[in-house]
Amino acid sequence: MKEDIQWRNIDLNLLVTFSYLYRYRSVSLAAEKSFVSQSAMSHSLSRLRLLLDDSLFERKGHKMEPTEHAHQVAPVVHHLLDSIAKELLTKSSFQPDSYTGVCRIGLTDYAEFIFAPKIYDHIRQCAPEAQISFVNVNRSNYVGLSESDKLDVIIGSIPILDDNFTSEYLYTERHVCLCDKRVLKGKDTLSVQQFADIEHALVSPDGSLKTQVDQKLIEHGLRRKVTVASRNFLTIRKLLKQRELIAIVPEKMALAEGFSDNLVTVKPPISVADFDIAMVWHTSRTNDEKGIWLRALLSELITTA
Repeated sequence: MKEDIQWRNIDLNLLVTFSYLYRYRSVSLAAEKSFVSQSAMSHSLSRLRLLLDDSLFERKGHKMEPTEHAHQVAPVVHHLLDSIAKELLTKSSFQPDSYTGVCRIGLTDYAEFIFAPKIYDHIRQCAPEAQISFVNVNRSNYVGLSESDKLDVIIGSIPILDDNFTSEYLYTERHVCLCDKRVLKGKDTLSVQQFADIEHALVSPDGSLKTQVDQKLIEHGLRRKVTVASRNFLTIRKLLKQRELIAIVPEKMALAEGFSDNLVTVKPPISVADFDIAMVWHTSRTNDEKGIWLRALLSELITTA
């Protein structure tokens, strides 16, 4: 861009004026077709002549015939207007099969463990040239990460939503007890007392060694002994193997495929609150075509899994 050109003094609408005059060869007809007054069109022609330092259109009979300079600049003007219309003002529709960008998806620990492989396979099947970036999020940092990492969508349990975000419910998850089968000693149920007598492991996102389960046990006059906590479910699962430990975990995590550790599930003998899994996204992305496609794809994938 030439620095000596005073761009602020140039009205690009004059290119439209030139285009109409060049096409219709009449000030009155050009004014009619562009929905301006004849005097406004005449004024614009005067400004055009000054800008391009040429008379541009000269009256010959009932027509305004282009000058040689007008013929020379006409292809440039038409190319510029066409480029603005097609490349600047017309947004191309999103096509998954030809998309070569990145799908940025925020996942909580739970959602990443359960869904990351399935999400990867499904996106790659529908958008084979796309890349996928999984970003670990939680209830405390999803707002900041959504902005800094330009997340298209977030999946997880986020019950209290920031005002700038919206969500779509996917399903409700429940909890089960997970332990080595030898811990149950052949039983398929546990009493509250038996449950409290077993040492406990916790999947704890914040490192806490207490949960609402402890309060429930106190209501029964009981206490449990929590001997280990980790935010990583795989760590807890490895600890449960061949140890006198039990853990309360989300059912989908307990029943995930790919393990041969002889761990079994049993219904908790006390009530443990279920939790909802949802898709969350910043409201500014609600009408984004890629976002609409990605949310529909993920919703179908997760709700039918």
